[in-house]
Amino acid sequence: MCQMVDFTRRRFLQTALATAALGVRPGLALARQGQVRTIAGTGVAGYAPEGREGLPGSQTPVNNPYGVVLGPDGALYFCEVDTGRTRRLDLSTGLLTTVAGNGEKAYAGNGGRALEASFSAPHEIRFDHEGSLFVVERDAHVVRSVDALTGLVSTVVGTGEAGFSGDGGPAAEAQLRQPHSIAFGENGNLLICDIGNQRLREVNMRSGMISTLSGTGERETTPDEAPLEGTPLRGPRSIDTDERGNAYLVLREGNAVFRLDLQAGRLQRIAGTGERGLTGDGGQAMAATFNGPKGIAYSASDQSLYIVDTENHAIRRMSLATGLIETVLGTGERGDGPDGDPHDCSLARPHGVCVSGGVVYVTDSENHRVRALEGVL
Repeated sequence: MCQMVDFTRRRFLQTALATAALGVRPGLALARQGQVRTIAGTGVAGYAPEGREGLPGSQTPVNNPYGVVLGPDGALYFCEVDTGRTRRLDLSTGLLTTVAGNGEKAYAGNGGRALEASFSAPHEIRFDHEGSLFVVERDAHVVRSVDALTGLVSTVVGTGEAGFSGDGGPAAEAQLRQPHSIAFGENGNLLICDIGNQRLREVNMRSGMISTLSGTGERETTPDEAPLEGTPLRGPRSIDTDERGNAYLVLREGNAVFRLDLQAGRLQRIAGTGERGLTGDGGQAMAATFNGPKGIAYSASDQSLYIVDTENHAIRRMSLATGLIETVLGTGERGDGPDGDPHDCSLARPHGVCVSGGVVYVTDSENHRVRALEGVL
């Protein structure tokens, strides 16, 4: 149960109107208020050359940050879709450095050092159990890795040409079409939102073989409950996993979130009606509406999902224990801040979210900022 906090009359009335139709007391929609602050970016797209020690993140321009993840070293990493760079923010010192990408949008640099390579519209980044960095590139139609030991870049999945092929064979010889999101399952396998093919692909990291886990290639409505195999996926955009063998899949065009039981091979809708909108706060997530959601993070500490409701310019939280949903950051309208009260802080098409140490990290993409939300867990 979330702790009650004081809200302005405007915020209270907005919440009351949104929840009245559901028969829910308005107070249930209110998250603990917390505080939000900018930890990287100035609000203007750009890049400042780095010295040996880096630059303070809050004083350094970044350019359209997308995927964000906490690294094995405790630093925060995010990728810039327009420059191809992956940046590292030291959360202890606040210093920002570049760890991959030369700033040129291209598919180049395999076999070389990460800082000398070019990446093409990276949408998300992850680390495997050995600490290697994985980057999914939408416009190169590949997933590449930066080896934790050597620092060298190689292609793990994809040929660099858009298409659909390769199931049952080596992942490096398969074709993807505009992949957007990746995550590692509890078994170590790599899951890929192959959104251009309307499929969820899986790479067995021991054998290197690829297969289709779900999706038919057709952009059709995804049923509420169904087997993974042979079921259509309407815009599989973002994915995260938990420690129990489940995956959580955001459907961009489907405006919904599904739980995937990877062991049983079934999927189930857990949030979103499928209609576009911004409703349902304070009620059951199944009755809520989204508008083009593009990111998701599972949080073990509060057993919740944090959903990036991109076209509503908001971050929403769904409790897996109660099924209730609430907005924890954003006003529902496009804008830039201000920092402070998260319910008065406007966002501009956020894309990435991760949760660690009681902090929710958000890439406020078109404001060219990374923000940290504290005090809501």
